[in-house]
Amino acid sequence: MENTPVLYIKTGCPWCDDALSFFHSCGLAPLVQDVLKDPAAMARMKAISGQDKCPTFEYDGFVVADFSVQEFLAAIAQAPHIRQALSL
Repeated sequence: MENTPVLYIKTGCPWCDDALSFFHSCGLAPLVQDVLKDPAAMARMKAISGQDKCPTFEYDGFVVADFSVQEFLAAIAQAPHIRQALSL
């Protein structure tokens, strides 16, 4: 799973819906983990990000927690190798 992008979401979260729409519009299909339905996913998200808010994105050590699409774009702009690996 290390090289699979993961998006931690909560059902009904509008920011999560926006993130999913954004990734799909870019041709990226992350593994979606609903932390309200999966306690192990919630534990993983807390472990990697130190918080329990969604959406949270994880890929190859790159983590963006509790973000809007604009905040994600700002974060990934600071990680060009991740942006290139994900073709974003």
